[in-house]
Amino acid sequence: MARVVSIYQRSPLLLPEGLVYIAQACGRERDDGMWEGWLEFVPHDGSEVLRSQRETTQPNLTDLEYWATGLTPVYLQGALERTLTPPATPSVPLTVRSAYDEPAPAAPSVADVTPEADPVLNPFSVYAKSEDLLRRQLGALSRRHLLAIIIGYDLADGFGVDLDALTTAELIDLIVGAVRGRLAA
Repeated sequence: MARVVSIYQRSPLLLPEGLVYIAQACGRERDDGMWEGWLEFVPHDGSEVLRSQRETTQPNLTDLEYWATGLTPVYLQGALERTLTPPATPSVPLTVRSAYDEPAPAAPSVADVTPEADPVLNPFSVYAKSEDLLRRQLGALSRRHLLAIIIGYDLADGFGVDLDALTTAELIDLIVGAVRGRLAA
């Protein structure tokens, strides 16, 4: 049987329409021995009493009463607003057809670059003009072309780098660094 465990007379709840409610914490023992608590909102004008959904579950009546002692006016106001504005019911999702039947193909890897693939530019001749020019031209190339340059000019040799794990920006840095190092040597 349900019971009132606390009444919040000193914290009347006001709504913008002018309605005033007094909150009371209520609870009952469930079949499993646990106690569930909710709030009831008693209006001053004698209209229908409102109740919240379950606010807490406690192992015994003493703990439920202790929970009720900690409720603040702000919590009570929020609970009243939740009670007056129940959650929206989810609508049935629309069935939208996918534009593709599979994910995009993976980015080109070292295995995709054939040994006979010719690099589209000579990084040494472009670097001789300027490093900035080399970076700009490399930035305009695809990943596959960058890998062809690295393989074609043997620029990753000795670095022990997994080229497939590098981003495009890291591939460009590797090319520029290797060219700069060879020309300085």
